[in-house]
Amino acid sequence: MTQDVRAKKALSILKKAYPQADCALSHKNPVQLLVATILSAQCTDKRVNMVTPSLFRKYRSAKGFADAVPGELEREIRSTGFFRQKARWIRAAAAKLVSDWGGGVPRTMEDLLELPGVARKTANVVLGTGFGISSGIVVDTHVKRVAKRLGLTRRTDPVKVEEDLVKVVPKKDWIWFSHAVITHGRLLCSALNPKCFKCPMNSFCPASEA
Repeated sequence: MTQDVRAKKALSILKKAYPQADCALSHKNPVQLLVATILSAQCTDKRVNMVTPSLFRKYRSAKGFADAVPGELEREIRSTGFFRQKARWIRAAAAKLVSDWGGGVPRTMEDLLELPGVARKTANVVLGTGFGISSGIVVDTHVKRVAKRLGLTRRTDPVKVEEDLVKVVPKKDWIWFSHAVITHGRLLCSALNPKCFKCPMNSFCPASEA
């Protein structure tokens, strides 16, 4: 079975299983989404969502984050892991938003990648969820794992995985597809002990066949 055929089968099933899949990070505006996505590195969305309510009450804008006292911000986000580095990224990214974008968030991949702490995954989340712009496919650990098991890619580098996925997933589905695969990875296709017996894609999944 070719990658194209397998991708079409997977898309059909994912659309039935997760038609309303959306970003799991709680946020009310693009600045909050950017901060939450930076915090999600090496951390679960569930944990991030436990931290951000009080964080967003305390820091209400890009300027608020830019002016944050480093030690106080670190304490607020400590439970997300790598908190010192994340605090530096958030403050520096927020400062650039203030200086270059009037406190707003840019709407192009090129501009977002200029922000400290932002790589393609974060930029794709912000553009897709924050602005509805299909710039690419978010490749986190779940997407990378599920895509490889389904035979949609053989590569492991997130940028290369994204290159493979955008060739077989229609652009109109890019934003939704990321969230659907992430949901599937959490619910069924987990890293350890995947529930292949429950998976609606097990009839054509190479990993299940193995």
